Amino acid sequence: MKVLVTGGAGFIASHLVDALVARGDDVVAIDSLATGDRGNVNPRARFTQLDIRDGAAAELIRAERPDAISHHAAQMSVSRSVREPLFDADVNIIGSLKLIQPAAEVGSRFVFASTGGALYGDAPMPTPETAPTWPVSPYGISKLAFEHYLFGFRAQLGLSYAALRYANVYGPRQNPHGEAGVVAIFARRLLAGEECVINGGGTDTRDYVYVADVVDANLRAIDSAECGHFNVGTGRQTTTNTIFELLAQALAPGAVAQHGPPRPGDLKASALDSSQMRRTFGWEPRMTLEEGLEETAEWFRLTAGPPAP
Repeated sequence: MKVLVTGGAGFIASHLVDALVARGDDVVAIDSLATGDRGNVNPRARFTQLDIRDGAAAELIRAERPDAISHHAAQMSVSRSVREPLFDADVNIIGSLKLIQPAAEVGSRFVFASTGGALYGDAPMPTPETAPTWPVSPYGISKLAFEHYLFGFRAQLGLSYAALRYANVYGPRQNPHGEAGVVAIFARRLLAGEECVINGGGTDTRDYVYVADVVDANLRAIDSAECGHFNVGTGRQTTTNTIFELLAQALAPGAVAQHGPPRPGDLKASALDSSQMRRTFGWEPRMTLEEGLEETAEWFRLTAGPPAP
């Protein structure tokens, strides 16, 4: 199978590239390297530095005619989307639209990295896909908007697609910019002996899912013809205070966090019901939070660089 992965030098997508290469697929990775790291890209994948908003990305799809496209390239910061909603829409809506048209033309399966943590707004938990979608940040709004485009392109052009609504993904190679970026920020600061600041009281909850489990969800969706919108999470709520405590135990016992003002656009609580993902694709998360944070902490310990801003 030939698979084109956008954002292929980024956190989640680079792990997906590794898994695709390992099973023998022909992998084409593109990334603007605005936040991605070229060193993350598996040397057995074919890499091109491209912004998805560049017309050359669409032409690459037409030239390569991939069996599937895994679309991870994005503006991924909730707080930046609040500050710069036009930029967020330009990347996450306009940039994505520039890929979907050639994908439909060449018959590629389109698997979209969407969001569950920022999509539903205030909702019962764990939240199923049937819950009303009222995102409170421009980031969540842009992700939902593109999901509607996917549905429309299937209705009009027969596009085969799956939108995977991620919970807060964490693990090795994580950067501080995404929804679960607090794991990377805390790990780097703890290793550097720097102060860790928790936004607000630290009692907000998120559903943290390990990157290898997310890669498994992507592989199952790529290999399937099932279409729709699917939550990818554990259903477990974890506070920011707990994340800090677990990482501090692993990396800097005795460290104490400071508390700052809450971030605009952040939800108070989030957890996803992924039973539809289990029924459709046979997927379930395998990594516990405690084990996943231990592995993540070990990776940061081995690759410690400068502290996050």
